[in-house]
Amino acid sequence: MSGPTPEYGQQPEYGQQPPYGQQPQYGQQPGSGGQYPPPGGYGQPPVSPKNGVGIAALILGILSILAFWTFGFGIFLGIIAVVLGVLGRGRVKRREATNGGVATTGLVLGVLGIIGGAVFIALTVWVFNEVGVGDLATCLSDAGGDATRVEQCQQQFTDNLENQFSVTLTPAPTP
Repeated sequence: MSGPTPEYGQQPEYGQQPPYGQQPQYGQQPGSGGQYPPPGGYGQPPVSPKNGVGIAALILGILSILAFWTFGFGIFLGIIAVVLGVLGRGRVKRREATNGGVATTGLVLGVLGIIGGAVFIALTVWVFNEVGVGDLATCLSDAGGDATRVEQCQQQFTDNLENQFSVTLTPAPTP
């Protein structure tokens, strides 16, 4: 052996044998001082497939549910989440990825975000029609710059709101 012998508990330098009485470290052949591959002869273990597309689908699906009330942004995010969820599930089927559950969850949340956004828009349009926002807009555009006609439009709108949402409370009849 060339060079000084390592102290007890220290690792020998690369290519040297361990001192007498010590066991060789993992990866060293006893007596030869050389390296050999890990058991099985395959080298490094294979890297497990990942699915960033499925994770992106999950994140966008969650965001689409949180943003359903933003007049279309939740629907937009939901559509992207559904597309990425389908792509992620395809990668799992081809064994290129392992997290099929994440991709499926992103897909489902994306669909729920689309449904929530569509329902919110439909309800908003319905409420605006019920309270007469469209009528107010038409009246205001017909009024042009005439202040008295604009005031009349506003009064009609206020009266319409009161009629739509007023609850007449009558006292209970006394015996």
